[in-house]
Amino acid sequence: MMKLSRLRARLAKPKLPEGIRIYAMSDIHGCADKLEQMFAVIDRDLANLGSRRAIHVFLGDYIDRGPDSKRTIDLLINRGLKHESVFLKGNHEAYLLSLLEDPSLFQAWRQFGALPTLTSYGLRPSLNPDPLEQAELIEQFKLALPDYQLRFLKGLRARFVCGDFFFVHAGVRPGVPLAKQDEQDMLWIREEFLDSNEYFGKYIVHGHTPVQKPDVRPNRINIDTGAYATGNLTLLTIQNDSLLAL
Repeated sequence: MMKLSRLRARLAKPKLPEGIRIYAMSDIHGCADKLEQMFAVIDRDLANLGSRRAIHVFLGDYIDRGPDSKRTIDLLINRGLKHESVFLKGNHEAYLLSLLEDPSLFQAWRQFGALPTLTSYGLRPSLNPDPLEQAELIEQFKLALPDYQLRFLKGLRARFVCGDFFFVHAGVRPGVPLAKQDEQDMLWIREEFLDSNEYFGKYIVHGHTPVQKPDVRPNRINIDTGAYATGNLTLLTIQNDSLLAL
């Protein structure tokens, strides 16, 4: 009987609870203008939503690479004040928080797209800062980062579950129950997850690994379409068992 139940779960389309609509985005990477455009799309949809409960779910990587990390975070915080919102942690936010404790991580952060982030906070880093400048930049950044934004970053969640859907930044480790997933995996995993055809117990909605268009699989959907490089920030709308990616 248990095996039959699992088989039915695999074959059934994942569903949200009745009366809920979810708007999900991932890997905004400092593309504040694109984020504002998607908010306008959502607002038009909300005007026709009626009594349904709408939840905004953001899958992490709000900063780095793109031109305006600071404004992106402000837009998200303000959105969260007006709409029910879930903010997940990406590997870029996790790395930034580690960097604030250990400035020696700066060189790796630079490879992750740190310089546009620093510029968005009013700093003027050189293209190839030496160790002394790196230390100075971290101290300047600590002063430039508003307390309310730091609280936002520290309050980010690793996962969110609603109905048959499991929202996470990077993915999950195959063979490990969802309730026991390690945060490091949920923020960083790639091939082991992406190559798996396993049914994970929920349908996984994730980002982290850029794709040209939303990658829809029987067990997951990847909605990271590389906004900072392509200009395409994907919005995924879920209602009942319907998924629509714009």
